[in-house]
Amino acid sequence: MAAALSLLRLPILPQKSTQCLSKIQQSSSIPTKPSNAKDSTKLLTTTTDRLKSTSLPLTALTLPFLLDTKNALAAGGEFGILEGRTFALIHPIVMGGLFVYTLWAGYLGWQWRRVRTIQEEINELKKQVKATPVTPEGTPAEAPPSPFALKIQQLTEERKELVKGSYRDKHFNAGSILLAFGVFESVGGGLNTWFRTGKLFPGPHLFAGAAITVLWAAAAALTPAMQKGSETARSLHIALNTINVLLFVWQIPTGWEILLRVFEFTKWP
Repeated sequence: MAAALSLLRLPILPQKSTQCLSKIQQSSSIPTKPSNAKDSTKLLTTTTDRLKSTSLPLTALTLPFLLDTKNALAAGGEFGILEGRTFALIHPIVMGGLFVYTLWAGYLGWQWRRVRTIQEEINELKKQVKATPVTPEGTPAEAPPSPFALKIQQLTEERKELVKGSYRDKHFNAGSILLAFGVFESVGGGLNTWFRTGKLFPGPHLFAGAAITVLWAAAAALTPAMQKGSETARSLHIALNTINVLLFVWQIPTGWEILLRVFEFTKWP
């Protein structure tokens, strides 16, 4: 549509331009000095036909240089539904779902951490269990189980249940999905703002959203080190995701204000 309107604004080439006529005469086999009125009329007709046939290709060639600068801006109706309310609501809906999914991924990660740390607790308790007394005949003496033994039994059963939950794989899959959709939609939110307004608005919501995206990537980058057993990487992974959740919570009020403006300045669809 913008190209069609620009074609209408292009200046119409003069049909009897002396300069264009002179150039065509020089490059043509038609004599530059007609011998009579009939030849002059034929020359003028031929020149006019050639100008008409070349006007459209010339227009197409020079179109990128003649477009008005305002046609390169958004929020002018060129993007149709992309500037409407329907497309604008995708970002807050998706990010709201990702916030809940972030909490779920954190829960899965905590359960997987519990699988690892509970074994360490069991190992420490085993060191404190005293040896079972034996009778003079060498058979184990009957004695009530110690509190340490009971605790070990309880933790062992708990660990078996945690292992059945496959929290390691679930946490890894949840983190991968969160990273993919989170980065995609954080970029999509900025594009949506540009579609609707033709510019971005630097402020708390934009900066916090950029920080959340960076933290997602940084936390995911620690995965190889964590798989090798680095406790430093695991602690840093937890710290980055904790900051991520706090920023996410801080995003809710500013995102709500933007959502209200979307309903104020946009229409369906």
